[in-house]
Amino acid sequence: MPETLIDGAVNLAKTAAPRAVLGLAGPPAAGKSTLSVRIVEGVNRHLGEGTAAYLPMDGFHLSNAQLEILGLRHCKGAPDTFDVHGYLALLQRLRVETEHPVYIADYDRALHEPVAARLVVSPGTRLVVTEGNYLADDGEGWREVRTFLRELWYVDTPDEVREERLARRQMDGGRNAEAAWEWVRGNDRPNGERVKKTRVNCTRVVSL
Repeated sequence: MPETLIDGAVNLAKTAAPRAVLGLAGPPAAGKSTLSVRIVEGVNRHLGEGTAAYLPMDGFHLSNAQLEILGLRHCKGAPDTFDVHGYLALLQRLRVETEHPVYIADYDRALHEPVAARLVVSPGTRLVVTEGNYLADDGEGWREVRTFLRELWYVDTPDEVREERLARRQMDGGRNAEAAWEWVRGNDRPNGERVKKTRVNCTRVVSL
């Protein structure tokens, strides 16, 4: 990862008052979560452990039970399969609640479910790095996300690389190759095309 990305994140943390949120948007399997974790590690290496923390948007996936009730299980990963208003509420909390830990849900790819309170933002955290497909989206609820972000970076990765990763992700989850690619073509690919249109709303493009 280019050191300039770490430098940019370190500068955000140094100038935060009292806390800044850096967003990473991009299509499915672009490498957002990996990049986010590396940025957090880099900032903590420069400024001290706990200075930066990670907030995945995927922790706000609706549970499989709720998706079944809503008839949305077949399009899991689309914008309306997330609790965007819960995500916005957490971003608001992170802006003002700096005197106690704030616990954060994560998404478990083995369980295929969100898991509550797996991550934490400590009182001394100056930079929160959050990532997800729809952080730059203009849809209902999603457009408000940008008001909580100091900067929003777009993570760009070639489609063929992303889709290979997505198919492997589905196969690792139990689908055979045919079913995995059917899911990618029918679900992940349309979501990715929607996300790519939001690149114009980002402040920086990071090519991986």
